[in-house]
Amino acid sequence: MPEQHFDAIVIGAGISGISAAYHLQKYNPSKSYTVLERRENLGGTWDLFNYPGIRSDSDMYTFGFSFRHWDDKHAIAEKDNILRYLNDTVQEFGIDKQIQYGKHIVKASWSSDQAMWQLTSADGAHFTCRFIYMCVGYYDYDHAHDPQFNGLENFEGDVLHPQFWPDDADYAEKKVVVIGSGATAITLVPSLAEKAQHVTMLQRSPTYLGSMPAVDPVANRLASWFGRWAARWWFILTKMFQYWYCRTFPNSAKKKIVADVKALLGNKFEAKHFTPHYNPWDQRACLCPDADLFSAIKADKVSIETDHIAGFNQKGIELESGKELEADVIVTATGLKIQFFGGIDFTIDGKKLVASDSYVYKGFMLSDVPNVFLAVGYTNASWTLKVDLTHRYASRLVAHMEKHQYTKCTARANSSLQEIPLIDLSSSYIQRAQAQLPMQAKNKPWRLNQNFIADNLAMRFSVIDDDEMEFSR
Repeated sequence: MPEQHFDAIVIGAGISGISAAYHLQKYNPSKSYTVLERRENLGGTWDLFNYPGIRSDSDMYTFGFSFRHWDDKHAIAEKDNILRYLNDTVQEFGIDKQIQYGKHIVKASWSSDQAMWQLTSADGAHFTCRFIYMCVGYYDYDHAHDPQFNGLENFEGDVLHPQFWPDDADYAEKKVVVIGSGATAITLVPSLAEKAQHVTMLQRSPTYLGSMPAVDPVANRLASWFGRWAARWWFILTKMFQYWYCRTFPNSAKKKIVADVKALLGNKFEAKHFTPHYNPWDQRACLCPDADLFSAIKADKVSIETDHIAGFNQKGIELESGKELEADVIVTATGLKIQFFGGIDFTIDGKKLVASDSYVYKGFMLSDVPNVFLAVGYTNASWTLKVDLTHRYASRLVAHMEKHQYTKCTARANSSLQEIPLIDLSSSYIQRAQAQLPMQAKNKPWRLNQNFIADNLAMRFSVIDDDEMEFSR
């Protein structure tokens, strides 16, 4: 199998990979590139997941691209509409012609002598390139977080996981228990309730929940008056204000969020199910478009239990409180398994890369890792807002290198950095993965802003050739 060479290789054909490809061909038109996708279809996460009701958990005006605005009136969109948007985007810009499917990269080796990366796929194909754009997301496609529940093997019904949802799953007119209270569970529960006899959401602790219309009248009015960019900025600014308010006035925000849920549920409201023990945005809040979860609770199609699991029996789940939940189907929406760099074995001049030994530079490179650009989105806003910014900055960096005939760029961290966790969330899936994640620091440019306006200014106007970036020929 002949080796293929490109100036740049994008790994992953999901939202991040499409963004990288667009910015490469627009701002670095002299550079050849390809997109290598392990799956047989476009979309990444949106191709992988197939559980009932799957939809965006943030508005599509900001989850859509900056260079091709979301063109549907629905701010919250279902999977099929998102995939249509992604396919239309790659076709419009000719990116579809650059994608190679079924190329699962398993190894990447850097040679300083050649200033080149060599990539190897699972099927033995070889590629070389100067630059790598890592657009593989942040979780393991092959394995989900799967806690070992005591006695689960005793249960006689079906046990399903959202990440591996079977096409023939049968839950119509059955009693379903969904274990979990994160974004996946909040999406699944009202959708399952449309066919199931009853759905119980079993949570260890509550999550902050909010509702918004799937079709936002303000956003659509702004779009009709000024264009789609206006709707996009409406969501950017309102979400930034909400985040600022929650972090600045947590007690007030907590009361407001819980009061809104109480107003929606009326006499169905039970404080223990909707009052988290942590402050707003210590973990991500979850969205219920058109109050779908609350409507299902009011219609007695859904109930919530806040308890811990003691074990399983033939008929269902035994709780520590002594209560038993009878079920025909159990759905373990227990979270994702974090996997940095897509599980690819990276080596630099023969030395294995250990990501947790590195610091993240300006949110898009690892210290001491040459010519590799990361796509990592926001935790407090839409993922795509951040990756569009970082890919634009990467294009500036590549253009700077071309102008000065550099072949290698490496971010170098000094020894005086004060280490802090990369992601400041208390969510279980983040805490489980802290040991394998790279670090950030209190000092800029090694600290993530989590602020779109600050990042937008920095990524567009900051100096490329700063003290932390080392260039060589």
